[in-house]
Amino acid sequence: MPEAAEDTAEGQGGNNSGDTPAADEFKPITSQQEFDTALKARLDREKAKYKDYPDLKAKAAKLDEIEQANLSELEKANSRITAAESERDTAKAEALRLRIAVTHGISLEDADLFLTGTTEETLTAQAKRLADRAAEQANAEAERKKKHPTVPREGTSTTTGTTTEEDDREFARTFFGGGS
Repeated sequence: MPEAAEDTAEGQGGNNSGDTPAADEFKPITSQQEFDTALKARLDREKAKYKDYPDLKAKAAKLDEIEQANLSELEKANSRITAAESERDTAKAEALRLRIAVTHGISLEDADLFLTGTTEETLTAQAKRLADRAAEQANAEAERKKKHPTVPREGTSTTTGTTTEEDDREFARTFFGGGS
């Protein structure tokens, strides 16, 4: 039976002494030259793993460049869309404001100054209030004119009001009936 135990131990990758098969192949490095040779061999194996790294790096850079170009085109398209939507919204708001101003008989100058709402309800309320105030002012002006009529050109003179000394003498002669 001891032979069976040996077979089992060898089948598991070991021997009776506990040494592994790799332990039998190991040779310790005893000089700097051996160390340099072993290190160079190990570095060569690692470099071989990454020998295509410069190509991959160039391809990745090219991919990043293409993605940036596509992103730039996408950003440009998005900014054009945003600008068009903003322009559309501004035009709609202006059209709404002008339509309400015309409906309520408000001048364009007053509409620009007083109709500042952004919704139809707000603009309509502003226009009604402005139209009501204009009607109130017109009624008040009509009442004032009825109570206090004015004569056209009242208090105005056709002459400048300045006379010369000769004009004054002529007036005195005419007034007092004196001859020259």
